[in-house]
Amino acid sequence: MTTTLVTGANTGLGKETARQLVAAGHIVYVGARDRERGQAAAEEIGARFVRLDVTDDASVHSALALIEAAGGLDVLVNNAGIAKRSPDGRGEALDGPSALAVFDVNAVGVIRVTEAALPLLLRSANPVVVNVSSALGSFWATHEPARPAAHYPAIVYGASKAAVSMLTVQYANAVPEVKFNAVEPGITATNLGGGNHPGRPAEISARIVVRWATVGKDAPSGTFQEDDGELGW
Repeated sequence: MTTTLVTGANTGLGKETARQLVAAGHIVYVGARDRERGQAAAEEIGARFVRLDVTDDASVHSALALIEAAGGLDVLVNNAGIAKRSPDGRGEALDGPSALAVFDVNAVGVIRVTEAALPLLLRSANPVVVNVSSALGSFWATHEPARPAAHYPAIVYGASKAAVSMLTVQYANAVPEVKFNAVEPGITATNLGGGNHPGRPAEISARIVVRWATVGKDAPSGTFQEDDGELGW
């Protein structure tokens, strides 16, 4: 049986990813900061709940210790992510504290959880890490006029997701025993940034995350993937 942890999984893309992985036969841990909402989400989809705040080292280590005691971990999906809106709601918040908060969740959070998870993953017969990134963090996509990312300013969020992509490459190089890949889930209807974000249903976007969370031992590592195949960095 494959055991998977999905961070930021009490709602939106994370919850739908967890739901589909449960359907695929995984034991899934729904990682969430809020105990009540996390437990409710886990119960709804037939998963297990673990309290996990990716900005808190003690919370991360406690969550991974619980998962280790229950049997170990095979797959990690670093899904937790935030965006901060400006006070007028018309764009991003570009002040220092907001930028630090976004990077703490989106990029530093990946490091916290990955480092805590690696000792468990390295005991797995097929260890996999999927980092949910974004075309908004792709240097290629943001320079390609045919791509939406080239026309949507995302200064802090995009920079944080570029960091996630580089973390993916560096971890893939540093830990070749584990498959590390980044995915672009597509423009998804979520509450990212505190508003109703337009896009396709999470059910569709989660499929690319699930696809790369269920790869076999012959899968590539250190790649950036989207629906139609590999995405330029």
